[in-house]
Amino acid sequence: MGTRTRFATTITLSALLTAGTLVGTTAAASAAPTNCTVTYGSNWAQSLCTGGTGEHRVSMLQQHFMPGAGGIICQGQWASVGTASYTNCAYHTIVNVWVDTR
Repeated sequence: MGTRTRFATTITLSALLTAGTLVGTTAAASAAPTNCTVTYGSNWAQSLCTGGTGEHRVSMLQQHFMPGAGGIICQGQWASVGTASYTNCAYHTIVNVWVDTR
């Protein structure tokens, strides 16, 4: 391997290592929403996160009253920390309610 090839390889690897370090540092520095709470009723759900940064969204899974019809997923809008995410849903059996964050 020639001197130019080794130099080019070293520069390329150095650039990749630097880029990887920057991406890793950026990901570690950002914080997902925290202190999230969920409230819900028979046909609605709401989430509120009061800490961290980013966005959150409430999701509700219901079981359709007709056997074999499957589940119904209702999702709220993405909301920033300190703002509520809300969704309306049908009047079916609630299986699960959760918060998605990004």
